[in-house]
Amino acid sequence: YAAFVIAIPVAHSRTVLEEGVVVLAGATLLLITGVIDDRRGMRPLVKLLAQVGAALLLILGGVQISMFSNDIVNACLTVFWVVGICNAMNLLDNMDGLSGGIAAIACASFAILAALNGQIWVSVVAAVLFGSILGFLWFNWNPASIFMGDAGSLLLGFLLAVLAIKLRFPGLEPERAWIAPLLVLIVPIADTSLVTISRLRRGVSISSGGRDHISHRLLKLSLTVRQAVGVLYAASLAGGATAILVTTVESDAVAAILIVGLIILVVATVAALERIDLSDTGQVVRPLDQRPVARVRRQMGQPLEGRG
Repeated sequence: YAAFVIAIPVAHSRTVLEEGVVVLAGATLLLITGVIDDRRGMRPLVKLLAQVGAALLLILGGVQISMFSNDIVNACLTVFWVVGICNAMNLLDNMDGLSGGIAAIACASFAILAALNGQIWVSVVAAVLFGSILGFLWFNWNPASIFMGDAGSLLLGFLLAVLAIKLRFPGLEPERAWIAPLLVLIVPIADTSLVTISRLRRGVSISSGGRDHISHRLLKLSLTVRQAVGVLYAASLAGGATAILVTTVESDAVAAILIVGLIILVVATVAALERIDLSDTGQVVRPLDQRPVARVRRQMGQPLEGRG
């Protein structure tokens, strides 16, 4: 946080200085929230309210998603996006160097995309954040001597969400423009989706901790910590490269093939990882008839045996 704040004025970008006040306010709010949670603990609802508050600060400052013509819909989507990415980066912080490294790769991708499209604000902020993260990663790489905590993961999630919101692609079809940030952040989004679906299916509380993330499942395949992190780095690089290709190729057909191909690969990989045995995660599993999926099946008159 300190490196980021110190480096922003050095960038000598008037645009960043003018528009960055509201972003810095939201980032500071989440940093303080994370520090309190790391030191004393905090109820999930309070952290959620802080994330919503940070998103509302962005909206009040004119930084929000503008995908639809309805301002209320755009505002709701902005809050959902900010909260979602903050929590995705928080969940991803489960292994030395993982969350920070993925954030650094995402920043590099955003910086390149912004530079290609003349987005000075995004390119400068992304580059500054990239350098700040690299300084942290020197000490956070396995075996780590310092750790990120909620203070770091919420801060990075918020700033990545803001970079995605501010990114623009003049003259590009909306369908190809909105998919680019999702491709850049494919790893945290896929990890959060897998964990959420898996915990609902197994009857585990979504907010509970556990060794059921993609990184932990890779360890069960006999990979080391560094190898597992390296695999996810490669996946993040692939997502960023695909985003750059999708937004630069002239052919809509080629862009569609790239998008669909990556989505199929991600879904297939997530489905395969979900088949890994998770009996030793230490998570509390609810009885079968209390699980969300089981309740739906019971209401539909389907048997529960063997459907856990």
